Amino acid sequence: MTESHWGRKESIVWPPHNPIYTYGAVFLALIATGVFLYLHFTFALSPLQQYYLPVYLKASMVPSFRASANYQMLLVSDGRGHAWYATDKDVVSGSTPQPGGKRLPLALSASAKQNGIVYLSRSVPANYQNNSLRSYLKQQIYGGAGVVDIFERPLLFGLLALLAQLPLSILKDIRRRKQMKYGRRLKGPILVTPKEFNKAFEGTGIGIKTDGCKEMLRIPIRAEDQHFEIIGDTGSGKTTIIMQMLRQIQARGHSAILYDPACEFIERFYDEKRGDIVLNPLDRRCPYWGPSEELVRRAEARTVAASLFQPTSDKKGEFFIESPQKIFAHLLLELPTPQQLIEWMSHPEEIDRRVKGTELASLIEPSAPQQRSGVLGSLSLVADSFRLLPRKAEAKTEWTAREWSEKRQGWIFITSQPAEREALRPLHSLWIDMLVLRLLSSPKPEQHPVWFVLDELASLQKLPQLHTAITENRKSRNPIVLGFQGKAQLEVMYGHLAEVMLSQPATKIFLKTGEPDAAEWVSCAIGKVEIERMKETHYDGSRSGRNFALDRQTEPLVLDSEISGLEPMHAYLKHGNYVAQFSFPKLEIPPTKAKFIERLEDDYIIRQPRKEQPPTAKTDDHQVTAVRVAQAIPAEERKRPQAVDRPEAEPEKQKSFTFGPRI
Repeated sequence: MTESHWGRKESIVWPPHNPIYTYGAVFLALIATGVFLYLHFTFALSPLQQYYLPVYLKASMVPSFRASANYQMLLVSDGRGHAWYATDKDVVSGSTPQPGGKRLPLALSASAKQNGIVYLSRSVPANYQNNSLRSYLKQQIYGGAGVVDIFERPLLFGLLALLAQLPLSILKDIRRRKQMKYGRRLKGPILVTPKEFNKAFEGTGIGIKTDGCKEMLRIPIRAEDQHFEIIGDTGSGKTTIIMQMLRQIQARGHSAILYDPACEFIERFYDEKRGDIVLNPLDRRCPYWGPSEELVRRAEARTVAASLFQPTSDKKGEFFIESPQKIFAHLLLELPTPQQLIEWMSHPEEIDRRVKGTELASLIEPSAPQQRSGVLGSLSLVADSFRLLPRKAEAKTEWTAREWSEKRQGWIFITSQPAEREALRPLHSLWIDMLVLRLLSSPKPEQHPVWFVLDELASLQKLPQLHTAITENRKSRNPIVLGFQGKAQLEVMYGHLAEVMLSQPATKIFLKTGEPDAAEWVSCAIGKVEIERMKETHYDGSRSGRNFALDRQTEPLVLDSEISGLEPMHAYLKHGNYVAQFSFPKLEIPPTKAKFIERLEDDYIIRQPRKEQPPTAKTDDHQVTAVRVAQAIPAEERKRPQAVDRPEAEPEKQKSFTFGPRI
């Protein structure tokens, strides 16, 4: 027996080792059998059969010990000295007094009285042969039914009642024995199956299709705004889970912002008719965009600059991060196009002219050349990314996060190719930061939620607004789905804030993580459980031969070795105090759209083919050796008179590389 105290199930009665649930099933079956026997005796047997039942039982069982016994039979008489054994037609339920004896629980029937029967009484005890009496009762009273036949139906019902309880009771006893042997949970998370998880929460939100369960593993819809995080190595199944979620987001008609570095989502979910946007300046579908187009207030210029110029772990280098931020924010206030920004960054005198007369002029003072070159060098780092952006005349459409956050039409795909990912990283981070910033406000009634799906989060540079979005975005009803491989990836970029960011998502999905420290962190994130285990000691020389003791321990619910040993498409989902262990099928969605349409076809480096050397006359081995020696001698040395008169060989022509338009 247990009682709960602050979530812990305390033992207040020593747990017995016997199979108590099976014993309880047998006890309940016996009670049920007794009830069936009583009902059968009351409603299925006639009054005379009820009266003779003890006699019938005795006559059936006594022959095993002796051949005869004394019995009192039930007699009826007509008052003229004629008496005979009573039949079913002669008696009914009732009460008949007996002279000097116990009342009979029977009475004469109406038909018996009409036939002149007057008395109903017991006979004087007489000795009867058991077999003969049993045969008489069987044929005359019970219609040929034996004792077993009389009780067959109620006993069968009692057996069925026992069999119906045994499977459940045996399983509960086995589970109880395992708890006593391996430990009984007192406090901590609960490991459940997908079916048990659904029963506990009855969720109607985003679901995951699992193996062996008809219904999807669903979380409560109110928990969607509290974000998701999916942690696992490459190939463990992160993309499959995200694709399952995207199909449901698509069916709801919600918008989504997808950071898609592998271009897996765009070729399966891109829909031009829906108004989808591709943010990749190397893709022909990319719209025109400029950082100054995002500004609504002057203070927002500094926010844009903070996204582009990231602080480093070196405190001494903060000056060369903050100074370019201030200068870039000042330049944005003049609302330049990306091409104008590139032109200004390429000519320091333009920057001098535009910051002249402001407090920023001292940051790039010519009298401090080292400081000036450091600030201008940091400022020009973003020029490479802006140079890739399409001009307004080249793009088919124009786009800003400011306008899109109001309409929320279509999905946004932020894509890249592996070779250009480093060059596009500042733009990707800036776009995501701007979208987060614009979507932090509470939505209007006509606006639907926007899902942020950031797969491979560690491939982005630090997002200054991401921490704010995770901690405050719940109010704006815009769920965030974070996908990454381990805690260490975020700690490198976000430092101590990574721990706060990882603790915020209410739904965490853990897949295989082979790195030992990451697996240990996942094990700690799932949680530890306090268990009570019964220890049994066997010893000789005593009456009982056994000794029992209760032991309490705290241990991980899921070991780190279990996390690192997970098979692909196997995962743990933690929500609240419940941990669901499940596997899921690989989702096959054939790609139907192009993942990349090239825009800059003249961006390739063209190498001219190497010119072949004219054929030379055949020479012997001595001549070949002389040519090789001559090629190895510097040109100055070859001009000098040689001691040995051997033919000179022309030096091999160098390869030539040219840059120009693609042929």
